[in-house]
Amino acid sequence: MAEKTITVEQTGSPLRRPGVQRQTLIGLGLNKQRRRSVLPDTAATRGMIAKVQHLVRVVDEN
Repeated sequence: MAEKTITVEQTGSPLRRPGVQRQTLIGLGLNKQRRRSVLPDTAATRGMIAKVQHLVRVVDEN
């Protein structure tokens, strides 16, 4: 069975944000606006997305 994935896109800039949020974006594989990253749909990934929900959006869930 294929592993579930989630695609996230960065919509906001990490400028003027706490360093923790910038590091979370890097952990998600994002660093510039409009970049997309396909990640495994795990609890850890969902938690990271929740921490920066104002900077990213979920594009697709497979």
